[in-house]
Amino acid sequence: MAHIDLGVDERRAPGIVGLLRYRPETAGPLMDLAEVLLRGPSSLTRGERELIAAYVSGRNGCDFCRASHSATAGAQLADGPDLVDRVLADLSTAPVPAKLRALLRLADTVREDGRAVTGELVDAARTHGATDREIHDVVLIAAAFSMYNRYVDGLGAATPDDPRAYAMSAQRILTAGYRA
Repeated sequence: MAHIDLGVDERRAPGIVGLLRYRPETAGPLMDLAEVLLRGPSSLTRGERELIAAYVSGRNGCDFCRASHSATAGAQLADGPDLVDRVLADLSTAPVPAKLRALLRLADTVREDGRAVTGELVDAARTHGATDREIHDVVLIAAAFSMYNRYVDGLGAATPDDPRAYAMSAQRILTAGYRA
């Protein structure tokens, strides 16, 4: 149960969904940002961007966002949920390309403290083929998902235990996007 009365059945509107329904005037801009960052034009795949959101959320300890974006990433990546699980368990041994590993490390540093991002960290991403646009977008995804994580956890939003809830949400996002 959220810390405030959202005026919705949180079993039907868990996590950020209930929060967005509580304040629809803020929901639009928040979901527009998620749509652009995770589904808009990019040289990073939608699955890779969802994996970044899941990784940041997992590292922030936000169970709802980690589970939600893990399901959405897993539905879009060639190696599916297994790859997501391996990245979340141990990035250093996960079978991901060097560029994605460098970008995930960059995202994790932004999550901790944006001021901790160094030229060396950015150069490492570039060395593995990351473009300036990809670096920009990864920093913004990490910053935005740190905000989303704090929004969900700061208001104590409901977090389902059933993985099927996240799989259903992932299918809705894949079909209709974040603005739906």
